Amino acid sequence: MTPDRERALRLAQETFDIEAAAVLGLKQRTGESFARAVEKMLAVRGRVVVMGIGKSGHIARKIAATLASTGTPAMFVHPAEASHGDLGMIKPIDLVLAVSNSGEVDEVTTLLPVIKRLGSTLIAMTGNLQSTLARHADIVLDSGVEKEACPLQLAPTASTTAQLALGDALAVALLDARGFRTEDFARSHPGGALGRKLLTHLSDVMRTGDAVPRVSAQTAFPDLMREMSAKGLGASAVTDANGKVLGIFTDGDLRRLIEKGVDLRSSTAGDVMHTKPKTIHRNALAAEAAQLMEQARITSVLVVDDGGILVGAVNSNDLMRAKVI
Repeated sequence: MTPDRERALRLAQETFDIEAAAVLGLKQRTGESFARAVEKMLAVRGRVVVMGIGKSGHIARKIAATLASTGTPAMFVHPAEASHGDLGMIKPIDLVLAVSNSGEVDEVTTLLPVIKRLGSTLIAMTGNLQSTLARHADIVLDSGVEKEACPLQLAPTASTTAQLALGDALAVALLDARGFRTEDFARSHPGGALGRKLLTHLSDVMRTGDAVPRVSAQTAFPDLMREMSAKGLGASAVTDANGKVLGIFTDGDLRRLIEKGVDLRSSTAGDVMHTKPKTIHRNALAAEAAQLMEQARITSVLVVDDGGILVGAVNSNDLMRAKVI
């Protein structure tokens, strides 16, 4: 079967319009109940237990995952499994966030009396404010939409988009109220690329000791080149007797001097070095070194301590091996 391309594009654009309108519609209905929900979720001594079934269940899983990764202890409990033992996961100190567009799904409504007897706070996210779920809830969040994007008005589309946006709004409000920081986010994502960028320090990846090319200002040019070649950084630091950085000489500097026809045979490192080189503190993140190199258009950077003493060096290859860039 060959699809009608014009019809497909038109339906796509209509879907975007309908779902965008569904999300914007939430803005007009989000008020006191939302603020109360955030207060309750912030104060909960246990976990936020998110539940839903079908498409709403998929959204509930995502809401639970987003909450957990942004500082709010949360987990997903499948309503059908809860009826067969998993309800034991829910404690009186927990808060239940039940997601259902109709608010009349049997697997969810069956659990409501038990949840109430437990004493757990129940927040309903539903598109039907007169539903069984809404009537049992302590707080109701209105996720209703005028219509679904599905032309048949059957498949949950705009309604699940609205649920997802409302869940994200809760997570954002909660992380802000908790003072959740970049470092906190990194600790809950140690295995991903973002975690590596936020948790990897220069001290984890930089070259140290004899692996760092360094010479004095009096070093003859041939010896400077031998030091650069031996250490493979593509540059060499020039330091004083105490190890304080005076300058740097790079492969790029060598190329530019040769292009100018400079006679280097009698030169010293002090004659050819680039003074006031870019440096970075030893306590910086590896990602900060990557950003500095990108902004300055350099491929290596010297690492120093509080007194400007050379303690290491790193280049773009080192950062690539560490998967920081």
